[in-house]
Amino acid sequence: MRLPVSLKLCALALAVTLGLSACNDNNNETSTGTDNTTTPATTTTKNFNRVASFPVCLQLDADCNVADTTAAEIVAASTDGMTLIYSDSPSKSIGFVDITDPTKPKAAGKLKMSGEPTSVAVKGNYALVGVNTSADFINASGKLDVVSLSSKTVVASLDLGGQPDSVAVSPDGNYAAIAIENERDESVNSGAIPQSPAGYLMIIDLKGEPSAWTSRKVDMSGLADVAPGDPEPEYVDINSNNIAVVTLQENNHIALVNLVDGKITNHFNAGAVDLDKIDTKEEVPALITTDGTLSAIAREPDGVTWLSTDLFVTADEGDWLGGSRGFTIFNTKGEVVFAAGNSMEHQTIRMGHYPDDRSKNKGNEPENADSGTFESNKFLFVASERSNSVFVYNANDNSKPVLKQVLPAGSGPEGVLAIPSRNLLIAASEVDARADIIRSTLNIYRYEDKTAAYPTVISTDDASGQPVAWGAMSGLAATPNDANAVYAIEDSVYQQNRIFKLDVSSKPAKLSVAAKISDLNSVLGSLPVATVDAAAKADSDTRKDVFDSADLKAMINADKTVNLDPEGVAVASDGGFWIASEGAGTVGEAARPVNSANLLFKTDANGIIQQAIPLPADINSKQIRFGFEGVAEYNGRAYVAFQRAWNKEANPRIGIYDTATKTWSFVFYPLDAVASKNGGWVGLSDLTSLGNGQFLVVERDNQGGPDAAIKRLYRIDTNGVAAGATVAKTLVRDILPDLKATGSPVMEKIEGSAVLANGNVLIINDNDGVKDNNGETQLINLGNIIK
Repeated sequence: MRLPVSLKLCALALAVTLGLSACNDNNNETSTGTDNTTTPATTTTKNFNRVASFPVCLQLDADCNVADTTAAEIVAASTDGMTLIYSDSPSKSIGFVDITDPTKPKAAGKLKMSGEPTSVAVKGNYALVGVNTSADFINASGKLDVVSLSSKTVVASLDLGGQPDSVAVSPDGNYAAIAIENERDESVNSGAIPQSPAGYLMIIDLKGEPSAWTSRKVDMSGLADVAPGDPEPEYVDINSNNIAVVTLQENNHIALVNLVDGKITNHFNAGAVDLDKIDTKEEVPALITTDGTLSAIAREPDGVTWLSTDLFVTADEGDWLGGSRGFTIFNTKGEVVFAAGNSMEHQTIRMGHYPDDRSKNKGNEPENADSGTFESNKFLFVASERSNSVFVYNANDNSKPVLKQVLPAGSGPEGVLAIPSRNLLIAASEVDARADIIRSTLNIYRYEDKTAAYPTVISTDDASGQPVAWGAMSGLAATPNDANAVYAIEDSVYQQNRIFKLDVSSKPAKLSVAAKISDLNSVLGSLPVATVDAAAKADSDTRKDVFDSADLKAMINADKTVNLDPEGVAVASDGGFWIASEGAGTVGEAARPVNSANLLFKTDANGIIQQAIPLPADINSKQIRFGFEGVAEYNGRAYVAFQRAWNKEANPRIGIYDTATKTWSFVFYPLDAVASKNGGWVGLSDLTSLGNGQFLVVERDNQGGPDAAIKRLYRIDTNGVAAGATVAKTLVRDILPDLKATGSPVMEKIEGSAVLANGNVLIINDNDGVKDNNGETQLINLGNIIK
């Protein structure tokens, strides 16, 4: 039956940090909260900080020098909290990690299972592993394998009769509850249900030794309004009264089951939400806006956790019909006590973690939740799968959670686990693709007496009061005579290129829009295409090797903002900006035709283009897709770094444009040899003037995580270097240790550097707009390292 919701609670506590008001008077409530602050409150008291990330490929090779797909999905801990056990579906195994020292996790082996492990929980010395052995979607089968943690062997197996999804053990250790989903085939009927066989809940009585454990089946058919004959239990959690809360995600339903007698004590529709001020469009290139609305969107909750014996939290991921982009607190009557509204969406935008390519679907996509009391404070943790982050809420008042922090995670956090006895939090991020520079990781956070280390950058509000959207940071530029301000620029991920100003006087740095780059004076629009493509030749009508007028038109938006690929920014001596825009495509390569040229732009302080400067035609004829990166100005000249060598030249160029004579000259930069065990290439990123004809250069490889080998800052001196000659370089700093010190897998794209007025050096990475990237942005102050 569908229960009405009469409880009217207005969760105003988040106004302290998010300005969110969520007042609900039924299950189809309107949550139209706004986001009026720039960051969650941080203090010098205890916070959660990441202390390590363990790539699970270390289970296969001590250097992770393997391409095999292996993933940490759901994670549990031994009773003493010293060992993590995780399910690894791709390799059909479970893994063990020694976290005796949480800052130095160690591979402790894997155990092959007889099918696909879907979940794991712990009772005493045993790990309870749900194993899917189904032949297909129709012939569903599975078992519960009981693994001795001391011997790391399977000591018992119980037939479950269907495909298990989630496993939970009661706090008193007397029961296990297993959600038997019997999931649908998404290729059938567009994934709509019903699709038999029906799922159910399995209760395991954990009395005596595992060989004596018995099971009981709880039929959940006929409960839901949506496909009542095809219940698909997704996730389960158990409170101290031995009441299991079960989410039936595809059915948009929730059931409560007394494990003692196996009776369903209540069940109710999870309801729907109305959302406004969110992004509902997926533009290419991306454009993050908050002018969208959604009406009557089913929650379709995934993960669930109890906050108390009468309140629980659902992570409202959504599935085939919905996804409210937040979380909900229900009481056991089925009444909504709190709804997150649009607050998670706004916070991911503010932190540069918003996945615009998911806007049309389910946005940040909350996946799972856990809770725990750390010392005297209760916290709620909500894992956001698509923004690759973990939201931390103070839940001392169970009905009014207050956002405390947002933590960076690896790609696709699926499982989240609180270990209060050790002041630890674990997030299991399952995406693993070495070719995409992503490895599945176990992220380890510690509750400690330190300020919050993340985020490092957070945006302010725009004129409409909405969070400024940002991501894909490329170049950095210092502000002369102001050690508290730097400028940054975003690359081609976004269709309206902007210059940002970062106030680095506080942590995190505060980001605001300094200017939108625009062609209001039609400088770019009147660029003679012949000067760009004169030396390039089209071999046929079907292959384009030139940058032509159609490509030029595509770079200018209807409102005269531009759609370039800005990779470098420098503050010009007249107060405007130099912008280096990278070209796209390789001359003569059919698979990557040239559709934009490398262009040097000069703008005024408002971002209005004053000059558009192409390369000489003979250089354009050599173009490859790795072009302009950093830009700097010194003594009447603009210096531009090419990322890689062109046309089989030994080294990349540094272009020097003389603003008086309007001519180009070039020198070459000697790259380090490839050092990564995964191969790849080495190239240049940013370029910063140090004065006196000397420059700071970012040199990096295209590898990340355990494959990263070269992330370095060098100094070069151009004095006395003739055109066509190669500069000498001096190592300033190997920044790999600085990147590893963040506890993150090493970021691939260190693309920005700046030297502040006080001599401190800043670096920043490009998060690729959270596409095939965990979205993490690290702005790191290296101190005064230039001697």
